[in-house]
Amino acid sequence: MPTNDIATAHPVADVILIGAGIMSATLGMMLKELDPNLTVAIYERLDVAAAESSDAWNNAGTGHSAFCELNYTPERPDGSIDISKALKIAEQFEESKQFWAFLAERYEVKEISRFINHIPHMSFVWGQDNVEYLRKRHQALTKSALFEGMEFSEDRELLQSWIPLVMEGRDPAQPVAATRMDLGTDVNFGSLTRGMFTLLQAKPGVTLHFNHEVQKLKQKEGVWRIQAKNLATGEVSKVRAKFVFIGAGGGSLPLLEKSGIPEADGFGGFPVSGQWLKCTNPAVIARHEAKVYGKASVGSPPMSVPHLDTRMIEGKRELLFGPYAGFSTKFLKSGSYLDLPGSIQLNNLRPMIMAGLKNIPLTKYLIQQVRQSPQDRVAALREYLPEARPEDWELAIAGQRVQVIKKDAKQGGVLEFGTEVVSAADGSIAALLGASPGASTAVSIMLHLIQKCFPQHSRTPEWQARFREMIPSFGQSLPDNPELVAQVRARTSAVLGLEPMVEQ
Repeated sequence: MPTNDIATAHPVADVILIGAGIMSATLGMMLKELDPNLTVAIYERLDVAAAESSDAWNNAGTGHSAFCELNYTPERPDGSIDISKALKIAEQFEESKQFWAFLAERYEVKEISRFINHIPHMSFVWGQDNVEYLRKRHQALTKSALFEGMEFSEDRELLQSWIPLVMEGRDPAQPVAATRMDLGTDVNFGSLTRGMFTLLQAKPGVTLHFNHEVQKLKQKEGVWRIQAKNLATGEVSKVRAKFVFIGAGGGSLPLLEKSGIPEADGFGGFPVSGQWLKCTNPAVIARHEAKVYGKASVGSPPMSVPHLDTRMIEGKRELLFGPYAGFSTKFLKSGSYLDLPGSIQLNNLRPMIMAGLKNIPLTKYLIQQVRQSPQDRVAALREYLPEARPEDWELAIAGQRVQVIKKDAKQGGVLEFGTEVVSAADGSIAALLGASPGASTAVSIMLHLIQKCFPQHSRTPEWQARFREMIPSFGQSLPDNPELVAQVRARTSAVLGLEPMVEQ
């Protein structure tokens, strides 16, 4: 583990975290639990934590656990359902809940105790082919203990009791079906992130620098030298560390490119903006209590999966529908329109061109989304709420996502829709790129990052014991162990108080 043994006039930290989002907060908390003596410096360009993708009004919030997200369970050419990704994500979310329960038991912080709520997760489809797909998906998933308790129904009377707004005014001849997982949750990742940074700031050896933008980072003689500018005063500061994590959301790619590590070659980013329809009628909000995910239109990208989403934000129940995709060259909601052109370099030019040529349908889709009128957006909403009234909804801007583009030996370049950790061979620096389901699986991602970047320490009995204390299922397979699934779920539900949503 890095130590403060460098003779220098510049401040020295064991660990530098760039970006004050859910990833940096999770990594910082884990490392301080593993080694309380570590010194950690955190740099954030905005004046508050979790203001970009981790914020509840932007992208994060569902608590992705593969209960309702149909894009995680594609249908194979032979008609069978591939549930491998769903199993992985469901297990990762259980690991997240275990770590959050560990924090809730160990610390008294308001944001930690109120960030998660029980809310059913549902999938809803119409059309006979989609009904059959959902039936097969349900049959495949419920063979695993991770999806025990999932209900499937075509009974319109039962569906009416589950999702009255979705069923009212619907053509009675239209084939419909839904699955319901009562174990689902709503997660305010903004609140959780700010709660973890509150804990971190109270620990010795931790400094948090808001309004600081990292401008340069360079490794010399095994040490990373970071230059950051105070955006409020213009003052430039320098700090050194042996380990750096770049968790700056859409801002990670430009910083990764500045690092100069060979592992960053060939990576590019494709930014996608988003919008929601936000319900403004309390009577409508009160009649819907579920996260209802549909099926993306044929040819649409995974990010376009529409959902009618109940969320608890700042103690108040909200209802969102979307997302409606758009295009912006910004990598962050508060970024610059020069972000995309500025990220293009000789080493990633070919992968970006090849990925672009292979994703022309995505470009057409984004153009169509950008050109949508208010009437078009309401028409999409009415596929889920047939009796929706335009005056009950207003347009709200969501966050920016930057999808990963990377080199591919066969295709030249591919566009990825998940998350990607890029780390140097010596483990001294790592960056997280990509989007969904990042926030929900942050614990699993950071757990693997720690084991990769600090392999010797991770193998010690002390760290192994701490891993198991933070995440009791550590080192075990949840999909293969029904008793363990029941055990960890009973504990996390009790500790996190996963009761039905109650406005404060």
